[in-house]
Amino acid sequence: MAQHLKVQLVAVEEKVWSGEAEMVMARTTEGELGVLPGHAPLLGQLADSGQVRIKLPGGEQVVYEVAGGFLSVNERGVTVLAETATPASASQGN
Repeated sequence: MAQHLKVQLVAVEEKVWSGEAEMVMARTTEGELGVLPGHAPLLGQLADSGQVRIKLPGGEQVVYEVAGGFLSVNERGVTVLAETATPASASQGN
């Protein structure tokens, strides 16, 4: 049985997206980061501008343009706390 991540994407003023995912990818100040179920706990600072890509069960992706903030991984899942988060135009196929 496949494990999934519990993911929350939160901007300063509101919860933007919440759900289960197979993988979360984000650009941090240290570089591109991919998080799968069972990832070690960490706290990363998001790059000033970049994307958070959330791969949903079944292969679909949810993509947000984010600016600043943090990404936290713990035993409960992934939380992205962004200063701003807006949906990206989804022109990528798969």
